Amino acid sequence: MRIRQISGAGLSLVVFYSLMLGMASQGWAANPSSESRVHQVIIPEEDRFTPYALTIHTGESVQWINQDTDDHTVVSDDTFTTAGHKGTNHLLPGTDKTKGQFSTFTLQFSKPGVFVYYCRFHAHLDADHQPVAPGPDGGIQDANGNFGTPMTGVITVLSDNED
Repeated sequence: MRIRQISGAGLSLVVFYSLMLGMASQGWAANPSSESRVHQVIIPEEDRFTPYALTIHTGESVQWINQDTDDHTVVSDDTFTTAGHKGTNHLLPGTDKTKGQFSTFTLQFSKPGVFVYYCRFHAHLDADHQPVAPGPDGGIQDANGNFGTPMTGVITVLSDNED
């Protein structure tokens, strides 16, 4: 059996790549403290946010992705929102307007609490949990004047020391 010698530089490269592979398999990044987790809420080709409820930690972000052909919005329900971002009112154009591309919107949450949101084009629940029609910006109505099922969601933001 013949043994080959590995130069110092070659050995260093082998060790470096072994460490990088080990860290990658454990989900570590080169600088783990700068990594912020991004959760996704999908709007599929139907009128809903999925998942409806999401639990995250402070410092993490949520990205909404509209995969539907119709426009939808992310509007904060300021009556119930305690995790910041009150006054949010963001349009996510549908794929009919974006030449088939999904539109996205991202918020990062820096304080614990809840973020309750809805699509303003659909009925939503009021403070008494009763469906109400969309505001003056209009909405999607059927032939009978109904605005359809409420399209809402909730994000619970925990502090770093909560599980």
